[in-house]
Amino acid sequence: MKYIQENRPDNECIFCLAAESKEDEKHLVFYRGEHVYMILNRYPYTSGHVMCVPYVHVPRLHDLKQATRTEMMELVSLSVEVLQSVYEPDGFNVGLNLGEVAGAGVADHLHSHIVPRWGGDTNFMTSVGGTRVLPETLGDTYRRVKDAWDRFAMES
Repeated sequence: MKYIQENRPDNECIFCLAAESKEDEKHLVFYRGEHVYMILNRYPYTSGHVMCVPYVHVPRLHDLKQATRTEMMELVSLSVEVLQSVYEPDGFNVGLNLGEVAGAGVADHLHSHIVPRWGGDTNFMTSVGGTRVLPETLGDTYRRVKDAWDRFAMES
């Protein structure tokens, strides 16, 4: 997670910066709700790795108001449906890394990860090379996910 810490302007919160910005595509924000927004992970584990982030800067789940927790869960659920339609994965990892020792790269601003998974989606590059290989650019992922999200939103 060193790359996240080092790439923050003046150690500002990357999630607060994205929330406050009007440049959604630059920050990879593809949906803004009332209490939370949806964003691509800039350092994805797999293609389609997205996050649900509350606008409020808090580290713990119980620090969120019930309306925020509710909207967060609804958008996590919708994101699974959207990503299933776009990528057709075999499954998903969905969850929160609460605290730095739990793997949170940004421990002081709660966020939920939604990661599409396929059988055999780890390979020697990850194990030996310490790097990930993705079949598409973040720009391509952004357009695919945003277009699908907008279609799903229009249908509901």
